[in-house]
Amino acid sequence: MFVFILIAVIFIFIPFIPAFSFTETRTDSPVSYYLLINEENNFQIVFTHTIHKTDVIENYQIMDSEILLQSMEYSDVAIGMPSYAEKGQTLIYKEGTYTLSNDEPVVLPHFTLFIGDVKDKLYFKYGLKKYDLKEKLEKGKSYKVEVKKLSLVEVMKGVNLNERKP
Repeated sequence: MFVFILIAVIFIFIPFIPAFSFTETRTDSPVSYYLLINEENNFQIVFTHTIHKTDVIENYQIMDSEILLQSMEYSDVAIGMPSYAEKGQTLIYKEGTYTLSNDEPVVLPHFTLFIGDVKDKLYFKYGLKKYDLKEKLEKGKSYKVEVKKLSLVEVMKGVNLNERKP
């Protein structure tokens, strides 16, 4: 009986559930949100550039517990958007869209995402679903975004973006 209880307790606390984790930063009591990962390895962040009001699409790939920044697509090279490729990058202009890709993927263990209070869009696209982060997360807060394995306890304590109502 003791062995069964020990195995159950270990099972509850060992991280094994792959998920995107969105954890509040700059707070003493961070809230964690998550989105379970299925077999799809690619995701996008789509946002409206606050100055020239055009969409920017960032393309990422999941590799184990790391995030690979693959490319960025945009239609205006005005303020804040590159008009040329740096060393190790390629910039292609085709049919009104610039695509800036990295010759070697940029490996990110995590990144920080700020949810601004402006009304422009900010979507997290994964699989066939699109999550409006301005509705799902709190405006005016920053979130550490990472891919990690969660334990059953972390899943129970966190907020599932699939179930969170705006």
